[in-house]
Amino acid sequence: MKIGSSELILNADHSIYHLNLLPEDLSDTIITVGDPDRVPLVSQYFDTIEIKKGKREFHTHTGTLKGKRISVISTGIGTDNIDIVLNELDALVNIDFNSRTVKKHPTSLNIIRIGTSGAIQPHIPIDSFLLSEHAIGLDSLLHFYDSSSIQHHEIQQAFIQHTNWCKDKSTPYVVGCDKELAEILTSDKIRYGFTATNVGFYGPQGRTLRLKTQDDKLNSKLASFKFKDKQISNLEMETSGIYGLSKLLGHRAVSLNCILANRSTGEFSTKPEKSIHELITYTLDKLTKGL
Repeated sequence: MKIGSSELILNADHSIYHLNLLPEDLSDTIITVGDPDRVPLVSQYFDTIEIKKGKREFHTHTGTLKGKRISVISTGIGTDNIDIVLNELDALVNIDFNSRTVKKHPTSLNIIRIGTSGAIQPHIPIDSFLLSEHAIGLDSLLHFYDSSSIQHHEIQQAFIQHTNWCKDKSTPYVVGCDKELAEILTSDKIRYGFTATNVGFYGPQGRTLRLKTQDDKLNSKLASFKFKDKQISNLEMETSGIYGLSKLLGHRAVSLNCILANRSTGEFSTKPEKSIHELITYTLDKLTKGL
């Protein structure tokens, strides 16, 4: 079935609407970062850079490292932006832009988030690296899709009960990483965690400036929640959306977090730039050797 012009929006040069990319601009291995300024921090390690494109907060560099073609793209902050990025990345590889039809043989992308995060457990060290084995989305993104089959409903219900979750907020959803891709990125430098993806930076993460939050004990409830061997480890703003849409679309996704803050102890990294660079080089090394 042909996809309408209002559904698949293309620019005048036939590039996808928001990302401003053509299908040939994209590798099948993609690193996502939130901050557009972090794109060149990744691509500086490439041996060659063939593509540099940008539009709004979405900047992309595609190049090669040790013979491996890699794209790095900035998503901006939040799962609303992830909805744009994941759907348009998928369209670039799985929709024929000329016929506006879905291709018969789908392509599966490898999507690796390199992001910063704050721990909520006191034992998680500052400047450590954490792989999100699961993510609980406190946003509403996945509920707009037919996604029940990929959610971990038992964990969700336990969380709702434990936190006495407010009925006026979106129902939390739990999704997992791709285990095969996680195995490629694992080493003794990586700890596994259960990440909470928040819908905002201030109130949703328990920060108060001039506004009172609906639940001033939310962070302590997150930290004290346990389901079998799972305990929520850290807070950020994209992982659940990346995991959910990747699973629905048939892509492999892993989120790697550089822990710059510990909300439980009140600490913040004294060397954030150095720690982020270390996670970037670690990830690139693993990708060039393992994929």
